[in-house]
Amino acid sequence: MYALVDCNSFFASCEQVFRPDLRGQPVVVLSNNDGCIVARSKEAKQLGIPDLQPYFKISDQLRQAGVHVFSSNYELYGDLSTRVMDTLKAFSPNIEVYSIDESFLDMSGHALKTLPELGRAMRDTIYRHVRLPVGVGMGATKTLAKLANHIAKKSNKCHYVCVIDRLEQWHKVFAKIPVHHVWGIGSRLSGRLADQRIYSVLDLIQQDPERMKKHYSVNVSRTITELQGIPCYGLDETPEPKKQIISTRSFGVKVFNCLALEQSVSQYASRACEKLRKEQQRVKTMMVFASSSRFDANYYTRSVIVPLSMPTNDSRVICSLARKAVRECIYKSGVPFARAGVGLIELYAESPEQLDAFTARQDERSQELMKLVDHINQTCGRVFIASQGIDPYWKMQRNLKSPAYTTRWPDLPIVKV
Repeated sequence: MYALVDCNSFFASCEQVFRPDLRGQPVVVLSNNDGCIVARSKEAKQLGIPDLQPYFKISDQLRQAGVHVFSSNYELYGDLSTRVMDTLKAFSPNIEVYSIDESFLDMSGHALKTLPELGRAMRDTIYRHVRLPVGVGMGATKTLAKLANHIAKKSNKCHYVCVIDRLEQWHKVFAKIPVHHVWGIGSRLSGRLADQRIYSVLDLIQQDPERMKKHYSVNVSRTITELQGIPCYGLDETPEPKKQIISTRSFGVKVFNCLALEQSVSQYASRACEKLRKEQQRVKTMMVFASSSRFDANYYTRSVIVPLSMPTNDSRVICSLARKAVRECIYKSGVPFARAGVGLIELYAESPEQLDAFTARQDERSQELMKLVDHINQTCGRVFIASQGIDPYWKMQRNLKSPAYTTRWPDLPIVKV
């Protein structure tokens, strides 16, 4: 049996952890630069607040409805996500972190009749430890666990815990669930399935996997097999190392001068290098790019491929080359730049190092220096390369951001008794 534990309205729920006065209140969270609504609490959904709606278009409506609005606070969301996953490890040593707010767990070894109680224990423990509400779904396969999680959140009878065991007893429920709610069946595919009069989960379960494989794909065939209770997908506990690392952002205000554009790519390159070292990889080829807004009359975009002399994860080397690419190839006077970024596109594992005798190697002192920088940033504070700029005016706008309650000492909440 597998369990899928998924946080409810994760970003909005994170904002309520240190603001208990907002529980039961409508809350929305905005995307980068406070552009669109990307997360809504249950109360905001009940008010009919649409998802992915540009904030400036409905800001008056939100204010009149008493909706609490926040900029994205990635520091807080990332830390609370880690705490949720650490809590779940107490229930199963075999866990696959599927995304920032959901994980699969292998529940083999537990008696079937104890699973509902175990699911309720997961839900209650996470709320007690992290103050985040979750839904728990369990099934014989990962697809059934996903479906059970959907039912757990939608049905008032389940109280956020649902176990799908004997499939035939669930057929009446499956007949009421549209097929696009099945994991792996998107809106486009559900439209094609409707042409064959397959509208519900029950309709899909009753199909022959081999026949559907000929009409659609092997993935559709496996989804049907999983819905029939036969596992096709195992737990992926060790994710594949990344094949590319892209770091890019839109600017809070348009950038016109070359120095500011250099600072931005230096900052993005440094951030990409941190991820590179965390993945224990090095890069041999980099791409640097920048553009104006796509809505500008004279849209301008430029990208440059930068080969490195040796595989490296040294921020100083990569930032320097990124700035040089901007200065010599990308920047154009008079262009209102709206976005820039750095892509690390040819990656090598740090160990074992597979190079020939004529290829240069990264210096050991460079490796040790980068380890020290990462250690300081993770434990003590923030050090960075000066070319990133001290307080760039172009940085991403997060005017409604809540404090980083758990990752920044000055933002630590104070309790008055």
